[in-house]
Amino acid sequence: MASSTLSSATPSQLCSSKSGIFSPTHAMFVKPTRTHMMTRDRAMRLTCQATSIPADRVPDMGKRQLMNLLLLGALSLPTGYMLVPYGAFFVPSGAGGAGGGTVAKDALGNDVIADQWLKTHGPGDRTLTQGLKGDPTYLVVEKDRTLATYGINAVCTHLGCVVPWNAAEKKFICPCHGSQYNDQGRVVRGPAPLSLALAHADVDDGKVVFVPWVETDFRTGEDPWWA
Repeated sequence: MASSTLSSATPSQLCSSKSGIFSPTHAMFVKPTRTHMMTRDRAMRLTCQATSIPADRVPDMGKRQLMNLLLLGALSLPTGYMLVPYGAFFVPSGAGGAGGGTVAKDALGNDVIADQWLKTHGPGDRTLTQGLKGDPTYLVVEKDRTLATYGINAVCTHLGCVVPWNAAEKKFICPCHGSQYNDQGRVVRGPAPLSLALAHADVDDGKVVFVPWVETDFRTGEDPWWA
């Protein structure tokens, strides 16, 4: 006769015969670990190994969720800081005046104040400032000592050199390939194919503001090529 014996059995321990027993409590299939054969009474004794998991080692779901949130936060912060510069690169700057304009900056990076500018720049003056998209743009003072309602983009339409103002000849003359423009930026000599771009020069709260020029080019009577 064969008999099965549980060694120090507890509710969390399992015993099985050679075929094994399924425990619904632990959802585990347990096979016997060792078998001792007794020759006298031909009895079989099975010793079973405990399969219980101590209660203090069972993972707490609340703690796991908390750790997951902390890990997610730790990864999100540096990622967000890295994405900010890229976002700023593709999004146009919101600084500027009304109508999507940009406040003109002088050579030191200060906002151009119209009244102060006219005190230090006489009639016929054309001085570079920082304009739309950061392009160098001439602020023009008319003969009556007022600011012109337009600014002249200083980027040559040939190969992109910055064109200086020649006060003696009253022309813009490109030092790279000799292109020339009149005092309003209209091309008068190649190889530049087009006139210099224009921008509106408005005054808002005392500051000079450049606004995109999308109307007809008053110098040529044609649609602006830069719009």
